This record gives sequence, structure tokens and C-alpha cells, in this order.
Amino acid sequence: MVTLPQLIEEDIQDLDQALRQFLTRSDATTALLVDKGGFLITHQGDATGFDLVTISALAAGAYLANQTIAQLIHEQNFSCVYQQGEKFSLLAANVDENCLLLAIFRAQISAGAVKFYASRMCERIARRIQLAHERDPGKGLDLSELNMADTSTLFKHKA
Repeated sequence: MVTLPQLIEEDIQDLDQALRQFLTRSDATTALLVDKGGFLITHQGDATGFDLVTISALAAGAYLANQTIAQLIHEQNFSCVYQQGEKFSLLAANVDENCLLLAIFRAQISAGAVKFYASRMCERIARRIQLAHERDPGKGLDLSELNMADTSTLFKHKA
């Protein structure tokens, strides 16, 4: 099974910088990097009034449901899913086999512009995740198997 690589502080800092650049270029409100299992990895932007953990889980589920629809209509996949609202809209874009980029943006902003910048940013994020894989190819995390009742084995103080 493909797993998310172990991300170090340098990875998260680079991913956060990429998300901030995406927000600046696209004029989106909030950007999230989410594991396809629905776990929030990191986010940037205004999260006021948004339950990002729940949005991450539901958006990942919606994206995977749309992948099933793609297969039913003889498409290999849909690269992104767009959900339009009256106040805010959401774009879920495929980064790689592990992750999705979610963009929450005001409904008045062009979905095409957000999608354009998202596709470019997905490439950058995928490169960073690939670097993390190459750093320790035998290691990875399947977030769905985590025991959140006992996180002592996951989080340790820096030496």
C-alpha cells in the first residue's frame, strides 16, 4: 500500500510556503493539504469559521466518490472536483497518490483561475513529497492506522 512519507519540519515549512504562494496568486481564502484518507496535514490562510478537520475528511471522501464516478464513465480519473456555493466554493485537486490540495475561495472568484494555480502548485507539492519519499524510501505513514489515543510514539521532542 502507498503511504505518506514521513515529513520533517523542513518539508512542512516548504509545503506551508507553497500554500501561502498559492493563496496569494489565486486569491483563495484557505488552502489545505490533505491525505486522501481525509487527514489534514497542513493549512494556510483564514480558517475563521471553518472546521478544517471535518472539511478535510468530507472533501477527501467526496473526491474519492468522484473517482469512482470517473471509472463508471470510463475515465481514468478526474484531476479535480469543484463544488460551487453562494458564499464560498471548494476545489479539491489531486496532488499525487497520497494527497489532495483543497482550496476554499469566495464564490465571486473565478474557479478557472483557482484551478490554474492549483494545478501548478500540485506539481510543486508533489515534488516535495517525492523528496520526502526519497529521503527514506522504506518508511511511511498510513494515517488511517494511527492510534490517536496513544500519540507518544508519533510525537517526540526535537533533540
